[in-house]
Amino acid sequence: MRINDSIAMSDADIATHEETTTKKMDAAELNQCINAACGRIAPLWPLKHFVAVNPFFGLCDYSFQDASDTLARITGSNLYMPRDYYHEQLVTGRISREDLQQAIIRCGSQLDISIVEWSLSAEAPKPKLGMAPVSEVLERVEGGLWSSFVTERISLHCAAYFDLGQAIQAMPWRNLSLYASWRKAATIDRSPAMMGLHHFRSEISRLPDDPRTAIAWAVAQLDIPEAGMERYLHASLLSIGGWAAWARYLRWQAELTGGQNDSIVDLLAIRLMWDVLLFKEKKSVALVARWREMLAASMRAPSSKRQIAAEIDRIMLNAMEIGFQRSVIAGLSKANEKPARPAVRPAAQAAFCIDVRSEVFRRSLETVAPSVQTIGFAGFFGIFIEYVPLGASTGHSHVPVLFNPAYRIYEEVKDDEQQTVKELTKRRQRIALSKAWKGFKLSASSCFSFVEAAGLMYAPKLLTDSFGWSRPVPDPFTHGLDKQVIDRIGPTLAQVPEAQSCPHHADSGIPPSDWVGHAERILRAMSMTDNFGRLVLLTGHGSTSVNNPHATGLDCGACAGQTGEASARVVVALLNQPAVRRDLHERGIVIPEDTWFLAGLHDTTTDEVRLFDTDDVPKQLAPDLTHLREWLDQAGDLTRMQRSALLGISGLSDQAVEANVRERSRDWSQLRPEWALANNAAFIAAPRVRTADMDLGGRAFLHDYAWQNDSGFKILELIMTAPMVVANWINMQYYGSVVDNPRFGSGNKVLHNVVGGAIGVLEGNGGDLRVGLPMQSLHNGKRWVHEPLRLSVFIEAPEAAMEDIIARHELVRQLVENGWLHLFRIGETGDVYRRVATAQWEMSDTALSIDT
Repeated sequence: MRINDSIAMSDADIATHEETTTKKMDAAELNQCINAACGRIAPLWPLKHFVAVNPFFGLCDYSFQDASDTLARITGSNLYMPRDYYHEQLVTGRISREDLQQAIIRCGSQLDISIVEWSLSAEAPKPKLGMAPVSEVLERVEGGLWSSFVTERISLHCAAYFDLGQAIQAMPWRNLSLYASWRKAATIDRSPAMMGLHHFRSEISRLPDDPRTAIAWAVAQLDIPEAGMERYLHASLLSIGGWAAWARYLRWQAELTGGQNDSIVDLLAIRLMWDVLLFKEKKSVALVARWREMLAASMRAPSSKRQIAAEIDRIMLNAMEIGFQRSVIAGLSKANEKPARPAVRPAAQAAFCIDVRSEVFRRSLETVAPSVQTIGFAGFFGIFIEYVPLGASTGHSHVPVLFNPAYRIYEEVKDDEQQTVKELTKRRQRIALSKAWKGFKLSASSCFSFVEAAGLMYAPKLLTDSFGWSRPVPDPFTHGLDKQVIDRIGPTLAQVPEAQSCPHHADSGIPPSDWVGHAERILRAMSMTDNFGRLVLLTGHGSTSVNNPHATGLDCGACAGQTGEASARVVVALLNQPAVRRDLHERGIVIPEDTWFLAGLHDTTTDEVRLFDTDDVPKQLAPDLTHLREWLDQAGDLTRMQRSALLGISGLSDQAVEANVRERSRDWSQLRPEWALANNAAFIAAPRVRTADMDLGGRAFLHDYAWQNDSGFKILELIMTAPMVVANWINMQYYGSVVDNPRFGSGNKVLHNVVGGAIGVLEGNGGDLRVGLPMQSLHNGKRWVHEPLRLSVFIEAPEAAMEDIIARHELVRQLVENGWLHLFRIGETGDVYRRVATAQWEMSDTALSIDT
C-alpha cells in the first residue's frame, strides 16, 4: 500500500524542505558534516602507482576500538577477525594462556580467562543492519537487488566520467562536474524504468543544481537526525566505497598542490539522490516503518552483550600481538649479550629498502658474506624526484605519496646527446604504432575479421606465453627500445635540452648548488658518515609479474609504487661527483678516494640483483665487483630457498627453485608471483647490531638508525613522520583486507577487470570499484598467510626526543595514542619499554596498562 502515489516535486516543495533542513541544521553545520564524512574515506591510488593505504586513515582521530565500534554501527562489521579464527589460534598454541592473561590485563578487562576461552567457542552476537542506505532497507522490505542495481548505475557513470583512456568513445559531459554530468546522463537512462522506477527520469531535472544543496534536500526528505548526520553521510559514501576512495584520491592530489577537488562531494550527492528518489517512489508503510526503525537503532548505544563481545575481540587481538612482541623483544635484548665487534673496514656495503622482503635478502647476504655490511633505508634514498623515462610524455613520482617531488629527472643515452634524441623519437613512434595496432585489433569494425584472418599467426606466441617462456606483453621499462641501448640508458642530473623534455615540463635536473646538501643529508640519514667500503651498493627494489593489474603494488611503496632503480641511480650519481666529495670533506664526511658508489635493483619475485653502470666502476675495483656479484648470486640462492616453503616448492633443488620463480614472473596465469609484504608486523629503527642475529622471517621493516649521530634528532623526526607512517599504511592495508575483504579488499583476483584504463579493478563485469588486496595475496587456499596484527614499532632513541616528536605531530600522536600501532623504545642497555599512556613508558615485562 502506497502512502503517496504522487512523487512529483514542485519548486515550492524543494524550498520548503530546504527551509526545514536549515531549521534542523544550518548550512554551515551541514557542510561541516559533509566535509567530515568525506574526510573519513581513505584515498585509492590508481593502478599505475598502486600504493598501500590505511583504509581507516580517516578514522585515526578515533581510538582503534572506537573506530571499530563506529564501523560496526555503520556497516554491521567491526575491525576484528571472526571468533573461530581466534579460537583456532588458541587451540594451535599460537596464542598461549600467558598471552591471553597478559592481554586481559593490558585491556583493563575484568573478565576471567575461562570466560574468554569459553566465549570463543560460543556464537558471537550477529551484526545488525547498521546505518543502511534506502536501497538496502528496501531489499529487506520487498526483496530484489536494489543495492547492487544502484551501485551498478553509479559505478558505470563514474567509470565513464573518470576514464583515463580505456574508452574508445569518451563521455560527452566530462567538461561538467561529476554531479552535473550524472544529471545529464540520468535523464536518458532507461534502466530505472525497467526496474519499475517510472518517474525517475522526469524527477532528475527537478533536483537542485548544486550538490551541497541537493544533499541538504535529501537529508531533510529522509528525516536524518542531526546527531546521526555525519554517520549517515559516511555510511552513504561507504556504500559506494571504491569510487568514493578514488574521488578522495583526486582531492588528496589537489590538496598536495594547494588546490581543491569536490568530486567526492558530487559522488555523495549522487548517492543521496538515488536514496531519496528510491524512497519516494517505493514509499510504503513497511518501508517507512523499517527506515525509521533503522535510524532509531543506529542512534542507540551498543547493548551490554555487544560491548562484552567487543571486549573479547579486543583481548584476542592483543593476545596475538603480545605473542609476537615477546619474540621480537627477546631477540632485541640478546644483542647486548654479544661482545662488541671490532671496527674494521667492510669488504662492501649494501643499502636496501626497509621493505620486509629486503630483510630476508639482507640476512642471506650477511650469511654468505659476513664481511659485507648491510644497511636499511627508505627505498627512495632520500631524493625527492619525478622520473621521466626516455620518450615518455609524463613523469612518475618516485617519493612517498605523503610528499611532492622537488626535481624532475630525465633519462638519456649516456654521453651521447644525439643518440638520446634519436632513440627518444624512435621510441615514441614505436609506442604510438603499438597503441594504434592494439586499437585496430580491439575496434568493433575489425576485431572478428582480424581473428579470422590472422589468428593462426599468433599460435607460437600463445604457446610460449602459456608455458611462461616469453612475456605476454612487452616490458614497460624497455618497450620501444633497441636492445643494444638498454644498458646505456640512465638518469642525468643535468638539465636536458628542450627537444628531450616533456611538453609543458621543460624544467629538469638538480642544480649543482643543491648537490652537496642532498648528499650530506642522505648520508647522515643512512648513518653512513665514516668507515666506507670500497664498493657501496644502493639497492632499490621492484617486482616482475605479468597479467597483474596490481603489479605496482609489489614495487616500492617509498617510490610511489615504482621500482627503486631511478632513485638509487640518481643518488649514486650525486655521491660519485668529485666536487660533491670535496665539499663533503669540508663538512666532516670523508669518503676515501677508492670508494665507489654503485646502484642496483633487487627483483623481489626472482631474488636477483641487477647492477647498473658497472662499466663506470674504476678498473682497480674490478676484483671487488666480481666478489660482490658472486655474493649477491649466492644470497639470491639462499633467499629463494627460504621463500620456497611459502611458495609451496620447498622440496625442489636449488636449480629447480630458481627456474620455478623465473617462470612465475612470466606466467600470465600465476595468481601469486610472490607474497609481497604479507605477514608484516614490525618496524625496527636501530643499529643493525640489534637485529643481526635475529631471524625476523620477513616480517619486519628494518631501518638503520644511530641516535648518537643524530644532531637535533632531525633524522628521528623524519623516521617517525615518514617511514613509520608508510609502514603503518602498509600494515593496515593488509589488516583491513583480511578482516573485511568485501569492503576493504578486492575479492577474487581471477575475476578482476581493469576499469577506466588504470583507475582500478572491478570484481567481475560490474559493481563497485574494488580497493585493497585480493584474497590470493593474503590466503593460500587453506589458511591466511597474513596474520592481521597492528604494527609493533621498536625505536632505539631517547625517551624525551620521541615524546617531543609525538607532541609536535598530530598524525604521529593519533597513531600512537589511539592504538593504531604499538610503540616500543629500546634502551641503551637493550631493555625495551612500551608507551602505555601519554608520556608514560613501562618496561616490556610490566607494560600491561590499558590498551586503546
